[in-house]
Amino acid sequence: MKAIFKWLYPGLKIKRWFFLFLGGVFLGSCGLAMVIPIPIPPPSLSWGILLLLSGLILSGLGLWRAVRSILSVFLPEEEDRVVDVIYRQRQLEKGPKIVAIGGGTGLSVLLRGLKEYSGNITAIVTVTDTGGSSGRLREELGILPPGDIRDCLVALADTEPLMESLFQHRFQTGEGLAGHNLGNLFLAGMTEILGDFSGAVHQVSRVLAVRGQVMPSTLENVTLRAKLASGEIVEGEEAISSRGERIQHLSLHPAAPRPLPQAVEAIMKADAIILGPGSLYTSIIPNLLVDELTAAIQSSPALCIFVCNVMTQWGETDGYTALDHLVALEDYLKAEYIDYVIVNTEEVPRHLLDCYQSEGAYPVLADLEGLRQKGVQVIPGNFISQQDAVRHDSAHLSSAIMKLVWKKYMSRLGEAAKMKAK
Repeated sequence: MKAIFKWLYPGLKIKRWFFLFLGGVFLGSCGLAMVIPIPIPPPSLSWGILLLLSGLILSGLGLWRAVRSILSVFLPEEEDRVVDVIYRQRQLEKGPKIVAIGGGTGLSVLLRGLKEYSGNITAIVTVTDTGGSSGRLREELGILPPGDIRDCLVALADTEPLMESLFQHRFQTGEGLAGHNLGNLFLAGMTEILGDFSGAVHQVSRVLAVRGQVMPSTLENVTLRAKLASGEIVEGEEAISSRGERIQHLSLHPAAPRPLPQAVEAIMKADAIILGPGSLYTSIIPNLLVDELTAAIQSSPALCIFVCNVMTQWGETDGYTALDHLVALEDYLKAEYIDYVIVNTEEVPRHLLDCYQSEGAYPVLADLEGLRQKGVQVIPGNFISQQDAVRHDSAHLSSAIMKLVWKKYMSRLGEAAKMKAK
């Protein structure tokens, strides 16, 4: 009751419009009362109609101004387009359920495009990073590496560009601070406060107004292990990538980590599951080493789409074609569950190619015929960003994906309607 009376406090700029609304309701009621009796004397009818119309106008004006007064506090810069904001949010809430699995830059590029089509996105992110700021925080604080999680949170955020820049800011100087990313430190601090990494990710999602949800593939502190072609066992994502030797097999230590139940549930309810883009052996496949996640993909009725990388990666996929990527992925899926492969067929600009070749990276050969013989449906096209790096274009990639997803989604809705009719 006390909370109700707070609306009468001075300075809120709401009471005047509230009382105007009540006055309009009173006048409208009086006018309605004068119009209803039959037979109606002509003077009473005229006054009744006038009071009724005046009441409707005043009550409408009062209600509208009261709502605007409240919105001006919460959306000071978007007050004039609030209808557009609300409509867009409601449309996104009705969007298909999409699960994107991976890590690194590739996954965040994909998410930036997908968030324009649906608010029901779940990003399941690898937690095996051992390098950079994430690796230091993991070693010093014993938390899960936050870097890939942070990138995905920022990619799905519906917030101001300045806030995004703040979360992505990397300190250049300062003893013990140089090299750290502010978003990583924010997640680390939130984890210490809450005592739970998953809870920290959820709270940061609220701060950034994330469209959808981001979650680690497991909450256990796992390390990636690789058996190389020489037979040597190498441990740690950074060490594996830097060896430059063909990878024969990957595993996690400790083995058989448990996934988040919410991740398994999201996969089972998904309309589409997207694997990649991203480093094949250090961003995508580590998620598939969580057995329950792989089992969920195998059991899910969702459309399964693989987005092949544009470039090979030195030390991981040297000389790999698109078919080689697919075969390696299905080896860890333990069966052929992929329905579509999206592959770039556009030539990489020469000025970008020279830089990547010096790092041992080359364009992935599409091998369209080999892919088709494998039994998957191939979606070729120009998916390269025209910026200063060879990576996927968020808009083009998400548009191609959503054409496939909407077809499946509408088919699913039609089947549900038929079942309901029966």
